[in-house]
Amino acid sequence: MHGEYKVPGGKLVVVDLEVEDGLIRDFRLAGDFFLEPDTALEAINSAVEGMPVEADAATIAAAVRAALPEGAQLLGFSPDAVGTVVRRALVTAPSWRDFDWEIVHEKAVSPRMNLALDEVLTSRVGEGRRRPTLRIWEWDESAVVIGSFQSYRNEVDPEGAAKHGFDVVRRISGGGAMMMAAGQIITYSLYVPAALVQGMTFADSYAFLDDWVLHALRSVGIEATYQPLNDIASPTGKIGGAAQKRLANGGVLHHATISYDIDGQTMTEVLRIGREKLSDKGTTSAAKRVDPLRTQTGMERAEIIERFKTTFRGLTGAEDGAITADEYADAETLVESKFATDAWLHRVP
Repeated sequence: MHGEYKVPGGKLVVVDLEVEDGLIRDFRLAGDFFLEPDTALEAINSAVEGMPVEADAATIAAAVRAALPEGAQLLGFSPDAVGTVVRRALVTAPSWRDFDWEIVHEKAVSPRMNLALDEVLTSRVGEGRRRPTLRIWEWDESAVVIGSFQSYRNEVDPEGAAKHGFDVVRRISGGGAMMMAAGQIITYSLYVPAALVQGMTFADSYAFLDDWVLHALRSVGIEATYQPLNDIASPTGKIGGAAQKRLANGGVLHHATISYDIDGQTMTEVLRIGREKLSDKGTTSAAKRVDPLRTQTGMERAEIIERFKTTFRGLTGAEDGAITADEYADAETLVESKFATDAWLHRVP
């Protein structure tokens, strides 16, 4: 069995192994990482050799960590990366290029329609009725998008939202509120089969699925980094955040919102951002938490989106695609039955 795992922001880790009587045998680790001393490589191989095939990534990582000689230096990978790649080898997990991808960037639709499309297209990918897809959002009105489990009254100031022309909608994924002012945000959704993140922990899958956008941001001069669990940041501040939803049929939704421009004062009037929430960020100002792309690059939003698409094509070989008429129809039905209803919006009061 063979497995490969490109550590987000790091190096490629490769393993080859056999399975005999439910145990890992003939285990060999390789990759373009750096490791000192040389004897540490054999220590890692010996640690994994003979482990049961049921061992999860955390158990494998713990065994590797315990076996490392004192003072060992792992650069570009970690014991956790070894655990992940072993699990991916055991389940024969595919890589980005093993799928036939498409990129969708279409007409502006309402925030509710964007949320409904996320659910419909994720479901289609899980059912095998759509190719894995990157979709760039466009929308025709400003909105606050709250997470699936957030309290409406704790997160949103209805008077402030109405004053500044923000609709309020709820998405199917968890995480925090996104203030999506027209023309001030870049939002993308990935609709992928669960097989792509097979063998990864939930946290690892966030880093893995956002790694391509870090490369895109670096290509426009931003030293972007991933901040667990779901933030994308630069040395001067937060850039954006991601969220996920996994459907029972095997479809995975991973979407992220990147700030292109921001009005910090409007944010504080529309969102109820409490001092307790900000205290762990080391700042007392919501505006200072976000450093948008416009101030860092001077580029137009459309230019940055094109760089995103070019980077993703280079990783996946994706072709331009389109949302079908029946997918739009299914999404419209879902808007009426779910996303436009008070029952959904206020399901957590």
